[in-house]
Amino acid sequence: MGLRFPVSLLLLLCIIAPIVRAKEPKTHAAAGLLLVANQGEHTLMVIEPETGQQLATIPVGVNDHEVAVSPDGRFAYVPIYGNSGVGKPGTDGHTIDVIDLAKRKLVGSIDLEKPVRPHRATFGPDGLLYVSAELANAIYIVDTKIRKVVGSVPTGQEESHMFVISPDGKRAFTSNVGAGSVSVVDLHAKKTVAVIPLAKKVQRIAISADGKQVFTFDQDQPRMAVINTDTNQLARWIQLPAIGFAGEPTQDGRSLLVVLPSANKVVALSLPEFKLEHTIHVPDWPSEILVRADGRVAYVSCLKGGKVLAINLGNWAVEKTIAAGQGSDGLAWVPGK
Repeated sequence: MGLRFPVSLLLLLCIIAPIVRAKEPKTHAAAGLLLVANQGEHTLMVIEPETGQQLATIPVGVNDHEVAVSPDGRFAYVPIYGNSGVGKPGTDGHTIDVIDLAKRKLVGSIDLEKPVRPHRATFGPDGLLYVSAELANAIYIVDTKIRKVVGSVPTGQEESHMFVISPDGKRAFTSNVGAGSVSVVDLHAKKTVAVIPLAKKVQRIAISADGKQVFTFDQDQPRMAVINTDTNQLARWIQLPAIGFAGEPTQDGRSLLVVLPSANKVVALSLPEFKLEHTIHVPDWPSEILVRADGRVAYVSCLKGGKVLAINLGNWAVEKTIAAGQGSDGLAWVPGK
C-alpha cells in the first residue's frame, strides 16, 4: 500500500522546492566571462568559459590586438592598432573602442588625438587606463569617465609595444620590440627612470607577483631576460627550450608560464629557481596567456588556430579547447557578479 501525504504537506513542499532550488550554487556562468580579441576578423568575442559558448561577437576597428576590462566589470576597452604588425608598414590606429559588456555592443570610441598604434591596455590601481602609444614612444593615460587622454609618460625608446605595471602602481616596464630594450618609467612623475638594453629584438613582458622581477624574451635566441626591479638592471638570462614570446606568473607566485610559439608549447618555470617543471603541448602558434582570477586555470590564445586552450593548473593538462575567432590574441577576464 503506497504512502499518502496530507494535501497541506504537498502544498508546503511545492512552496519550499523553488526556494531550495534558488539557493543552489550559482552556475559556472556566474563565475566570470572570457574576452578574446580576434585581430584577424576585427571582433571582440564574449565567451562563457566553462561551456565554451560564444555569447557575443562584437565588431570593432582594424585591428584589435588587446583588451582591458574596467575595474567594475561594466566595460571593455579595445585599442585599435592598425592593419600591420609592430615595426611593419600599414595603417596607424588612433582610437580605443568601448564595449558595454551588459549590452554586448560597441557604445563609443576614445580618440587619442593622433596616430599612435595603441596596443597594450591595462587599468592601474588608481582606476586610470594606461595604453601603450607605440608611435609616440610613450604610455598614454586615459580617464575612461570622460573618455579623454589626461597624460603621457615617455619611454625613451621606439616600439614600446607591451608593458606591465608594478603592484603599487608607481612604475611601469615596457618591452621595446625593435629597440631590444626595457624602459622603466615613473607613472606619477611621468618620466623615464631607466632604459635597459638587452638584445636586438624582444617581445612581450611579464612581472612577478611580488613585483621584484620583470621578464622579457629575446627573439633571436631561446632565452629570457630577468630584470631586478630594485636595481633596474639585468640580473640574469634563463635558457628556454625555444624562443619565448609571452609570460604570466601564477597567482601564488610559484611559477612563471612562458609561451613558446614556434614549438607549440607552454612551459612552467619554478620561481625563484627557474627550473623547468612542466611542458604543455598546444597547437597553432600560442600567443597570449591569461591566468584566471581564481588561479586554477590559464587560458592560452592560438593566433593561427582561432581557438583558446584552457590549461588546468592543478594537473598541468589542457582540459578544454574553446572556439574563438580568426587571429585570436588578446585575452581579458570579466569577474562574475
